[in-house]
Amino acid sequence: MTESLFSSSAADESYQPLAARMRPRQLDDFFGQQHLLAPGKPLRDTIAGGKLHSMIFWGPPGVGKTTLARLIAETTNASFQSISAVLSGVKDIRAAIQQAEAERAQYGRNTILFVDEVHRFNKSQQDAFLPFVENGTIVLVGATTENPSFELNNALLSRCRVYVLQALDKEQIVGVIQRALLDTERGFAGKLSLSDEALSLLVNAADGDARKSLNLLEIASDFVSLAEEGGARVIERAQVEQVITTDTRRFDKGGEYFYDQISALHKAVRGSSPDGALYWYARMIDGGCDPLYIARRVVRMASEDIGNADPRALRIALDAWEVQERLGSPEGELAIAQAIAYMAAAAKSNALYSAFNAVVKDVRSMPSHEVPLHLRNAPTKLMKEQDYGAEYRYAHDEPEGFAAGENYFPEALQDKQYYQPVERGLELKIAEKLRHLRHLNKASSIQRYGDKGKPPCPG
Repeated sequence: MTESLFSSSAADESYQPLAARMRPRQLDDFFGQQHLLAPGKPLRDTIAGGKLHSMIFWGPPGVGKTTLARLIAETTNASFQSISAVLSGVKDIRAAIQQAEAERAQYGRNTILFVDEVHRFNKSQQDAFLPFVENGTIVLVGATTENPSFELNNALLSRCRVYVLQALDKEQIVGVIQRALLDTERGFAGKLSLSDEALSLLVNAADGDARKSLNLLEIASDFVSLAEEGGARVIERAQVEQVITTDTRRFDKGGEYFYDQISALHKAVRGSSPDGALYWYARMIDGGCDPLYIARRVVRMASEDIGNADPRALRIALDAWEVQERLGSPEGELAIAQAIAYMAAAAKSNALYSAFNAVVKDVRSMPSHEVPLHLRNAPTKLMKEQDYGAEYRYAHDEPEGFAAGENYFPEALQDKQYYQPVERGLELKIAEKLRHLRHLNKASSIQRYGDKGKPPCPG
């Protein structure tokens, strides 16, 4: 085995991972977030003016939330404390507050209390910050990958300004990697380089995560250091492929990315874009989403967005679900892809979805109307004597198999029309048939009540 690219022993307690060593030391070295940190932007002006306020950094992993908090403290000459909501409790919060109070009393310095994964604190833990944020004992900087609107108490959220941090683009990730390759003090200067293919593969694998890009680079450097002797070594595509073989793309199985991507998939199907729908489906599968979850959502799409415009979509969705259950991956994944592409290209109608929602709303808000006598079942003599089922007209005995003028609603609702088929797909035929039946109802009403008579509800 060859020596590591770094002269220190593997047992050296001072060793730090590359991502930790390469943290920017000043704001101008910070990659990304120019919408917040470029001259004239709000956070940059806040830092430059030294007028700090409590804030929440919301963004995906590896975009510099912790680093930015440290840089703010250093730039404004504030004390910096850090706790993790995963490992800390109220006792740790109290200890941090006491230290902040001592700093303020002795040196007159602000304390930035950085809370990583702040969304993991429960309500009482979040509430513990409130009085100290209000009286200025601490400037709270919370970091979260989850939507603060859902995960943080309103009381805490109202006292903090939320800054949205974005995943780094490819050019910025290249900059992060190149800096590590050229840095003589903390990086690989003179010891390591990347082929163009290896760099491209590494950037794609990082998926906007600066920390991940440096971690992958460091692991790849171990592969090449074991394989070659002497001089500056070049990481080729093969070494990077070894590192990222088991890697997955950025995806959170229960958080913001998860719901964003399933929303994008659903909207692409609704918008008749099979290409877009297949892209988001592949992204979710690549990120580790359970295909059965997607299969269930596809069934929902078949009823909500296609409905009776193409009833085959529901059967195709159910078949794809069954294939996934019986055969698993990859066969099932391909069947789900087939269903998604079919539904994206199918005629669309939300008429049934809208009608059902309207019915449910009325049922929940209206009185429990009685079933009209002619629609009631009459299995006993007493019920028949009470006119249960009396005057009911058996549709099969009527012309066209339709009892024109018959009412199937409670009397108070007999004019209601919930289902309005669209002029697309099979619903064209359904709409045409319903118009014909409503014409028969109207004719029956005129015959029974005259021109001014009240027509009964369509059958």
